[in-house]
Amino acid sequence: MGAASKVSAEHIDHAAPTHKWLIAVAVMLGTTLEVLDTSIVNVALPHMQGTFSASVDEIAWVLTSYLVANGVMIPMTGWISARFGRKRYFLTSVAIFVASSGLCGAAQSLDQMVIFRLIQGAAGAAMIPSSQAILMETFPPNEQQLAMATWGMGLMVAPIMGPTLGGWITDNWNWRWNFYINLPVGLIAFLMVSTFVHDPSYLRAHRARSAKVDYLGMILLVVSLGLTQVVLDRGQRADWFAAPWVVYSVAISVAMFIWLVIHELWFEDPILDLRILKIPVFSFSVALMVAMSFALYGTGLLNPIFLQELLGYNAWKAGLVLAPRGLGTMVAMLMIGQLARARFDTRPLIGVGFVCMAIGLWQMSRWNLEVSTWVVVWPSIVMGLGMGMIFPTLSAITLSCVQRERMGYAASLYNMMRNAGAAIGISYMTTSLVNHEQIHQSYLVEHFSVFDAWKMGAAGAKVPGAHSFHLLPQIITGQKQGLGGVYAMIQAQAAMLSFNDIYRTLAIAMVILIPSFIFLRRAEGGSAMAH
Repeated sequence: MGAASKVSAEHIDHAAPTHKWLIAVAVMLGTTLEVLDTSIVNVALPHMQGTFSASVDEIAWVLTSYLVANGVMIPMTGWISARFGRKRYFLTSVAIFVASSGLCGAAQSLDQMVIFRLIQGAAGAAMIPSSQAILMETFPPNEQQLAMATWGMGLMVAPIMGPTLGGWITDNWNWRWNFYINLPVGLIAFLMVSTFVHDPSYLRAHRARSAKVDYLGMILLVVSLGLTQVVLDRGQRADWFAAPWVVYSVAISVAMFIWLVIHELWFEDPILDLRILKIPVFSFSVALMVAMSFALYGTGLLNPIFLQELLGYNAWKAGLVLAPRGLGTMVAMLMIGQLARARFDTRPLIGVGFVCMAIGLWQMSRWNLEVSTWVVVWPSIVMGLGMGMIFPTLSAITLSCVQRERMGYAASLYNMMRNAGAAIGISYMTTSLVNHEQIHQSYLVEHFSVFDAWKMGAAGAKVPGAHSFHLLPQIITGQKQGLGGVYAMIQAQAAMLSFNDIYRTLAIAMVILIPSFIFLRRAEGGSAMAH
């Protein structure tokens, strides 16, 4: 029997249960909770800061602890699932995640909160790669993109909706309810997974086979990824390599990672199966996903800052304005899923998706400090459509080119890289925003004076070095408040120009990626593509 026939047979035998959509809902609930908790807490940090009497730097550890634990555990998911069973590991993760969520809500000190968030992040790490592997095994090849589209709605819409939901809960209830709402949803997910999900036979066979535990790989992975995540999350506050701890952390992280790569390539049953990267389709698809995650999470950070800091929106209004991006993503994903189910080749739509992202980002680069709500909303919708076209197709292509026995390892590696792209994107955006703002502010101050404002305000002229100085009326009015008011307006304009620069750079990057779909092979399911 050929490879393709064997794959089809395996799908019929193990991966096409009557309850496949119930399985999809069950694992999507867990995924949504995990991703939601990376963003829903953000808007509640000021309230938590007051409760715990913490500084801004101290309260930031509520986010850092979760991200570090999550980033370290994601690449271990495939190995743990293979050794102890995917269903057992998933159920354990959901149970611990729900319990730690309740503890986070009841935390009485910052130390308790950070510890509980570490546990929550470590438990939640299993949900994304495990759910991907479960769905790829549950659905037949012609429905895998539909499954990825359905599941992806939770993965990609949750971080967009998180600030909106978190702002509403915090304003109307209490910040603690951002954690308590996980309890009923997590309980439903636990019951559904317990009832409907079962490990495939090959995974049970692997579990029965004893193998040497890769303790060294675990240590190297925890140290290298843990230090990297801490540096990316907190390096900006320390002015990067100006701080000795950043230098030492990066040096240790790089050394440990090199050692990890060498060790994992030679170890019989590695924590991280890097041999999968030898599959060209997998490696190229992962690179594209990293680029998309870079843009998705980077703009997810920038857009709320722009709306709240420069346009004066509150957290609730900013969330409402950004929510339509999630709607665009959902519409595109549903469309892609149905087209794939009808056996339409969706690879060209990856190129269309990058076109949409480029258009959306380019329009964002034209925003100014007097931009209307609609001008903010529609580029976000276009960008959401693009992301929805790219994600399900790319996910199915990436995982379908790997043998079923290595699916869990592939999903772990894939999500580790996706997570890295998100972390690097967020870190890059914050650093670039500050640096570009300083450059523009220096230039504007050097070439601008209050007397120039009077002259240019009357002539309707443009400020040197800026696309258009939209604050002349406010600046002229600001003279009544002295030079402080004038330079505050200049600072706002410099910030606006730095946002424009970043959005423009991202748009150009998306344009470069438009023809990338030419190098991808159509998802055909299972190991057929791996040979």
